[in-house]
Amino acid sequence: MNKERLAAFTDAVLAIIMTILVLELEKPKEVNLAGLWALRANFFAYTLSFFWLGLMWTTHHNNWHAVKKVSNSTVSCSLVMLFLASFFPYTTSLVATNFNNVTAQALYGIIALTVSFSNMAISHSLKKINPQAHFGWLYSLPNESVILDVVIKLIGLIITLTIYAPAMIYAIFIDIFIVGYASRHQTGFLK
Repeated sequence: MNKERLAAFTDAVLAIIMTILVLELEKPKEVNLAGLWALRANFFAYTLSFFWLGLMWTTHHNNWHAVKKVSNSTVSCSLVMLFLASFFPYTTSLVATNFNNVTAQALYGIIALTVSFSNMAISHSLKKINPQAHFGWLYSLPNESVILDVVIKLIGLIITLTIYAPAMIYAIFIDIFIVGYASRHQTGFLK
């Protein structure tokens, strides 16, 4: 498969996933400010999931120019990533309607972590078949920013499971700013 077909497929599936996110938003019982305010957890979860997926897409898009070839491994890892990412509308809906529920928050965190790990696998497969390519920081493992990304999610998951259920979604909130900062500067957060 050539790189353009894989990129187009990934773009399409992520766009569909991001569209489904908004379709899952609960409607207010009364359409007024109080009714919308009552759904603030829904809007918060939707916003975080949308921008997390959007940041992931942007990072892939910004690094894809360095890709010359893709392997069967790259395609397989991409399919796994898209499969896992397709759970975001479901887990976002669970978190939105059960904000203080440990299971809902943990499942959301597990999906976020496994998507991150699958992106690392994509990165590894691309570097293996494109050894001379210069990728941005996200595709440069091990990198302090990538490690920090995973550590923030793991800490959020641990706190969710032991102390404070909504810690996972707040960890994603923090993670968006750190990963977003690093991707804009293409150097990694700690450099």
